[in-house]
Amino acid sequence: MKKNQLILLFIAMISASIVAQNDDKKSKAGIKGGYNLSAVSFGGDSETAQLHGFHIGFYGESFIGSNVSLQLELLYSQQGYKIIDGGSTYKQELDYINLPLMLKLYPSKNFFLDAGPQIGFSISHKETFDSGFILYDTSKEFEPRNFDWGLNFGGGFKTNSGVTLGVRYHLGLNDIYDEDKPKNRVWQFYIGFDF
Repeated sequence: MKKNQLILLFIAMISASIVAQNDDKKSKAGIKGGYNLSAVSFGGDSETAQLHGFHIGFYGESFIGSNVSLQLELLYSQQGYKIIDGGSTYKQELDYINLPLMLKLYPSKNFFLDAGPQIGFSISHKETFDSGFILYDTSKEFEPRNFDWGLNFGGGFKTNSGVTLGVRYHLGLNDIYDEDKPKNRVWQFYIGFDF
């Protein structure tokens, strides 16, 4: 039931972003992509080592005030984590299709702060275990949940020509697995271009 309520809220916010516009600023669409540093928090007590990846996708931004906009995005994102214990390394790569909806505040013409919810859908995963000895290397699959959600916080700079440089932190709020309460943690550094 909680998942259905979140999806309905997300759809309502998307509808508002499409309908809402301001005469002073035009709605924009564009492409964005960048670098991911991802990890997983286990039970809020510890965080794994970070895994490198990337994200790429599209966005649409609609102004609902002179300095306020809503930005809806559709992103492919490489996430995951690794655990290093002695000479052994366990790594899980998690690929998501993410749908963030960001409320953007422009305190000045080109600088912005943003925050908002995100839902994600797991589309693939891959696990590797390196014991340090080729003879004992193995592969074991841990099936993640298909649905993820959380909150994003960030900021950046957008030029008059529509080029954006930004940084964002994703705080996952849904458990990836049933055990140990692991949650996604992702730093994103990106560049975007308005069409």
